[in-house]
Amino acid sequence: MTETATHVILSYPADLSDWGRAIVEDTPFRSYLLKAHDTAETGETWAEFVGVGCCGSALDVPLRVEAVDGGMSLTQETTFEFTVREACDLEGGWQVQSAAGP
Repeated sequence: MTETATHVILSYPADLSDWGRAIVEDTPFRSYLLKAHDTAETGETWAEFVGVGCCGSALDVPLRVEAVDGGMSLTQETTFEFTVREACDLEGGWQVQSAAGP
């Protein structure tokens, strides 16, 4: 049995919009991460879908596991912290309703 991860630090790219950051750091998304991943290992990257509503384009956000305290197993006791890393030319967002649209 794998020891429980008590705290996981995830990073997202600096060019993630404020809207994207609010979604990723909110409680429902943290709960989703616990359902989507059984374990976390420093250095791995999770490409996570972030919906942008009914009129926007899809956005996959690359979350990188920066550090894991404790073991690797993710449970309801695991907490997440988010930090920002270098930009990676992340594209996506409200393409249909914005100047960036087609």
